[in-house]
Amino acid sequence: MARPELLILLTAYLLGSIPFGYIFVRYTEGKDIRTLGSGNIGATNVFRRGRMIGALTFLLDAGKGYLAVAVAGWLGLGIEWKAAAAAVAIIGHIFTIWLRFKGGKGVSTGCGAFLALWWPALLTTLVVFLVIAALTRYISAASIGATACFPILAFLYGAPLPVLFWGIIGSLLIIARHHQNIRRLLSGTERKFASGTRS
Repeated sequence: MARPELLILLTAYLLGSIPFGYIFVRYTEGKDIRTLGSGNIGATNVFRRGRMIGALTFLLDAGKGYLAVAVAGWLGLGIEWKAAAAAVAIIGHIFTIWLRFKGGKGVSTGCGAFLALWWPALLTTLVVFLVIAALTRYISAASIGATACFPILAFLYGAPLPVLFWGIIGSLLIIARHHQNIRRLLSGTERKFASGTRS
């Protein structure tokens, strides 16, 4: 019988790997979201194809991150394994087995996972996201800025060391996946967010 620790890591990875954005666009349009817009399978790019499927993508991507942490709790595992499950769910989304290990950027999945892991820090992180997004209209800038703030806020809210450690790992993975956005932001060529557009 598999040990609970191994089981939660496998479960977290497989949950994170479910490519909801890809599935929704394939079902509704018969197209591959990876060939449309930014080419990302996440909620922002899917939202440009339709508000409903974009919102569903965000909720389900966040939900799988939340569920990964919740399952660790249901298995009776401690905070160190809950925190590891959060990071592994993000890894699953970024390197999904179902799309040849080429997935999304992990923002929505991280949002759900960190919400389950240390909710006060995550809710404050969402405020940071909304402020940056409102001021700049760059979802990428808001995602990067808010993600960078999560470990700091977790520390300020008294999170234990495993949450800080895996929170930093998860945040660095998400920020690293935005490397192209960072280059475009620096060059002034990043696309601002506008709902309902198609490309």
